[in-house]
Amino acid sequence: MAVPQERSFLVVGVNHRSAGMELREALFIEEERVPERLSELRDSGLDEVLLLSTCDRIEVLAAVEDSADAALRLRRLLAQWAGVSHDDLIGQSYALSDDDALRHLFAVAASLDSQVIGEPQVLGQVKEAHRLAAALGLTGPFLGRRLEAAYKAAKRVRNETSLAQQPVTLAASALRVARDLHGDLGRSSLLLLGLGEMGELLAGEFRAAGVGELTVSHRSERRAEAVARRLRAHLRAWEEQEEALAQADVVVSALGSGRLLLPASRVEQALRRRRRRPIFLIDAAVPGDIEPAVESLDGAFVYSLDDLERVAAAGRRSREGASMRAWRILGEELDDFRRISRGRETAPLLSDLRAHAERIRQEVLAEKGDDAEAATRLLLARLLHEPSEALREAASEDPGNRPLFERLLRRLFRLEGEGPRGGGEGEKRR
Repeated sequence: MAVPQERSFLVVGVNHRSAGMELREALFIEEERVPERLSELRDSGLDEVLLLSTCDRIEVLAAVEDSADAALRLRRLLAQWAGVSHDDLIGQSYALSDDDALRHLFAVAASLDSQVIGEPQVLGQVKEAHRLAAALGLTGPFLGRRLEAAYKAAKRVRNETSLAQQPVTLAASALRVARDLHGDLGRSSLLLLGLGEMGELLAGEFRAAGVGELTVSHRSERRAEAVARRLRAHLRAWEEQEEALAQADVVVSALGSGRLLLPASRVEQALRRRRRRPIFLIDAAVPGDIEPAVESLDGAFVYSLDDLERVAAAGRRSREGASMRAWRILGEELDDFRRISRGRETAPLLSDLRAHAERIRQEVLAEKGDDAEAATRLLLARLLHEPSEALREAASEDPGNRPLFERLLRRLFRLEGEGPRGGGEGEKRR
């Protein structure tokens, strides 16, 4: 009977640190297309696989037999999806396996790998990706155990640290500044440019606070439509950005393309059209979207995420302390998962051992069942015969291994301190 090959956990993908906006945009998969992509992954030979597609990352998480071969095939598939060369994708992607992949998954679920540490959306996105894969029968015990362990770790981070309060605090600060500047938010309008995680979070908080009008604009109209539906917002064509900017009281910029989205000249033109009615601009992108010179314009009030943090008086030291505690929690949960997994890996062997012992017991009962003394002696002899022979064979084949086998037997049968008591087998019993 063939021994099943041990599987590895593999994560292949790109995120906001490894890849530029252009590649992430090309790889982004709308929710309605995820089943189609999952089917392609299944056709490639993966029976347990999950596809995570967010503004910050596109990742494939899978159970594989050969990590190197699977990583190569997945990178080629991602390159095909993005319409780029394999070499271009390799330079902007990562492939993590086993412990590295598991640690990465834990960090993603706990929002320690996000642009804005502690942002709440990503755990829901991982769970939704899990649900979509499960609906196609593409999750099983291997992925399921790792995902459940990641959810448990994320819950501890959220409950035992203040990390999750950071984005909420930033949003509260933004609302406070907006009310100071414009008064009743019900008479104000907000424009969301780009679809970064923090930008969507801020726009959602303004929607919940009763902002009068919310508009979404992004280069990909399909992505903008999806966000507009979630936020119950209007949709504005990306080409109409100047007109939209002039009509907005609050602008949340969250593109993060590495190129300035809002140069001073464009904001100045919008302010002229508004007759200097103030605009509250929040730069929620990493790297920033708004030219520094905008701050000097009359009527423009520019805040970065760091500025909002200072408004909330939530010091960097406090955030770093929470982050360190969160990483310690992840370390504890990773150790716990490894310990449980090692125990689970021995279960088949222990099951075989019990079955072997039960077969011998049944044989002995059939032969000596009417004589308890003889049956127990025969049972002991047969149970110990094969381990004894294996020890003798190992010692004769390689005498250097004898101490190792002896230590193993003493540990298995708790024989520590019970060495030979006399002259060996020929010693007479008293």
